[in-house]
Amino acid sequence: MFKKVLVAEDFDTMNVSVSQVLEELAVPEIIHANACDDAFLKIKRAIHDLRPYDLLISELSFLNDESKCTITSGEELIAAVKKLQPDIKVIAFAVEDKSFKIRSLFENSGISAYVYKGRNSMSQLKNALSTIFASEERYLSPELDHIRKDNSVTDIDSYDVQLLQLLAKGLKQEEIAWQLRELGITPNST
Repeated sequence: MFKKVLVAEDFDTMNVSVSQVLEELAVPEIIHANACDDAFLKIKRAIHDLRPYDLLISELSFLNDESKCTITSGEELIAAVKKLQPDIKVIAFAVEDKSFKIRSLFENSGISAYVYKGRNSMSQLKNALSTIFASEERYLSPELDHIRKDNSVTDIDSYDVQLLQLLAKGLKQEEIAWQLRELGITPNST
């Protein structure tokens, strides 16, 4: 099982529950961070000390505590950590159920598992831990299994979100095409 795990979660009750699961699985070193910046610094320090973490379990949304944070979401934290330590396994542990967001976490951020916080989340977390430790197989909570299937007409993806954001800014078709080309995004024609 994993030897050194960092849990980035801002709610104490979730930290306690996640710790119980990790202790049941005999994980010897469990460290907690309740803010993204703190979690990132712990990852950097562990790498510097040549004792890197095996696993990051991260919430996606953190409460704003009025302090000056440079990393404000779990998604940003995961991206920053993966740049620093590409081989670290990551479990996103959140209530987000938007298929485009979850797909993006797997495809673009390289997470190993997504556990949906809900009624069975602790048993699913245990399953996710066992699955990703034993293999390169990815884990997705069963209630989100529909995400694995082909996109339906009603699904939107990250491209659609980008396009909607540009439209919301009031950009014209030509300006949107130019922006998409600048970002290297396709399709990008008017």
